[in-house]
Amino acid sequence: MTLIIIGVILFLASFGIAKSEEPIRRFAGTLRSIALGLFVIGIITSCIIQIGVGQIGVKKLFGKVQKDVLTSGLHFINPLMEIERLDVKTLNYTMSGIQDEAQKPGDDAIRVLTADGLEVTIDLSVLYRVIPVDAPMLLQETGADYEDKIVRPITRTRIRDNAVYYDAVALYSTKRDEFQQRIFKTIETDFKKRGLLLENLLVRNITLPQSVKATIEQKINAEQDAQKMQFVLQKERQEAERKRVEAQGISDYQRIISESLTDRQLQYESIKAQLEIAKSQNAKVIIMGKGNTPVILDSKN
Repeated sequence: MTLIIIGVILFLASFGIAKSEEPIRRFAGTLRSIALGLFVIGIITSCIIQIGVGQIGVKKLFGKVQKDVLTSGLHFINPLMEIERLDVKTLNYTMSGIQDEAQKPGDDAIRVLTADGLEVTIDLSVLYRVIPVDAPMLLQETGADYEDKIVRPITRTRIRDNAVYYDAVALYSTKRDEFQQRIFKTIETDFKKRGLLLENLLVRNITLPQSVKATIEQKINAEQDAQKMQFVLQKERQEAERKRVEAQGISDYQRIISESLTDRQLQYESIKAQLEIAKSQNAKVIIMGKGNTPVILDSKN
């Protein structure tokens, strides 16, 4: 468009030069040729436009947004049209209390009140993208700054609206996934009405008040101590059971031995032992007494 304007200006200026005196008049024809060349180049360059990968082009003619969009690639258009490029790739908008993570400078975490009246701080990431067919509506009704007008305010509002249904501890632990799914559904509906598709909602961190956090830590420590004591008691019970079984085995063994060893059995075993001694190569004299125990004399020497 700039070349077209310059070409028109030079073409009009050539008529003024043509009315001038020599030798300036002779440059009028050259100036017209240059102006015509710039005008043609301007028309050609204005008719050809390239849309990058992951982008679409929304056409505007004299301030009116056209309903059809341009996809990625080369296109021939009306040179009077203005093209607004929009990114249709997945976009990430983060609201966090950490300085380098959030889109906004400073602490941009979301502070909400829970059902038990406590203030909880939430860090959140929103993954979304522009719906190509709805891009003209988005540009006409909202504008190119849809992050500040739609993504940020709707997300923060819906999180505050839904946090009041949960207690702080439940929101931090057992109800976290349920809370995330709930706010996803409400935000997804609001986004779709405006031409945006919500892909994912990531609750990055939930920070409880310091007093509640200390209470939870004490409870966790008490539960760990109780589990440790249960383990010690179970180990002691197992050791006591092992000793009982061992003592029972010894008692059974002694009972069986005592029941099976009679006087005749002991006398028989004694005779067998004496026979073995008598068979020895060492010279021995065995004197059998009236008692149960024989007298053994070594007569080797």
